Amino acid sequence: MKLSVLVLFTALAVGLSIGMVNFYFQHSLYYMAISFGVSFLCSFLVFYYLLEKYIYTKIKLIYKLIHNLKLGKDLKDALGEYVSSDPINDVEQEVKEWAGAKKKEIDLLKKQEQFRREFLSNVSHEFKTPLFAIQGYIETLQDCLVDDPDQAVLFLKKAENNVERLSYLINDLDVISKLETGESPINYQKFDFVQLAKEVMENLEDRAEAKNIKLFFKDKYTAITLVSADREKIRQVLINLLVNSIKYGIDGGETAIKIFELHDQVLIEVTDNGIGIEEKHLLRLFERFYRIDTHRAREVGGTGLGLAIVKHILEAHQQTISVRSTPGIGTTFAFTLQKGG
Repeated sequence: MKLSVLVLFTALAVGLSIGMVNFYFQHSLYYMAISFGVSFLCSFLVFYYLLEKYIYTKIKLIYKLIHNLKLGKDLKDALGEYVSSDPINDVEQEVKEWAGAKKKEIDLLKKQEQFRREFLSNVSHEFKTPLFAIQGYIETLQDCLVDDPDQAVLFLKKAENNVERLSYLINDLDVISKLETGESPINYQKFDFVQLAKEVMENLEDRAEAKNIKLFFKDKYTAITLVSADREKIRQVLINLLVNSIKYGIDGGETAIKIFELHDQVLIEVTDNGIGIEEKHLLRLFERFYRIDTHRAREVGGTGLGLAIVKHILEAHQQTISVRSTPGIGTTFAFTLQKGG
């Protein structure tokens, strides 16, 4: 409601009240009209002056500050100063919207803070495990270097394995960091996805056979499926997804790749019939170091960053990845790529 309308109704109420009181005592419509007119005019002028000077001006200032804060400096300069015709209603709306936005921002900051704490804790744990192992092997190695050379060689090999694990961990963290900061650019090129998938499956064939897992295409793809993407980064996506399915697959299991042609994209699904994943874990599956079963994850190895790297690579391509799974039945990872023509 505008200030003039608000003051008008208030002055009318005061004028009518005084006029009715006057009529009650005087019993004269003439004096009633005079008292109504005088009180209405005085009330309107006084209320308008007081509300304008001490309340309305401050409300307009509050509205202006909130409006400019929401716009930001650059957008405000581009649009110029905005003056509301009804700041009383507008400031209420602006405050509600601003409060809602700030609440979302605070909730997001809390989640980020929680994520930061978990991430630092996980990084510390992931580094400490191989470092303490290396330290123990080296100390034992010093004691048995002369007395038991064979045992020394065994401990040296174990120390080497933990050094490799540290190296993989640092490399994966470096990959994610470069993808997040844009230091690892996407080199788009047109290539046949089917051919790339065949190469990856051939390279992982021995690893799959060691667990008696079959890697194959769901359908026969004789035609070329051209996509536009960074070939080496998409190779890494496929490797990470297939290695993940092999690690958590069952003996005698299967992992299949299927391709769907969409309007301007290609949808790729990597499906296995492994142990599956409970629904409560699916939303956090692509977080760094997130592990469903910590004990099993330690046994199968890995840095816990494979799926996080997959997500970052696809987001850098402005594409998406999703997962659906049923415990005891299997898991499907689905991601999109831009068509190459």
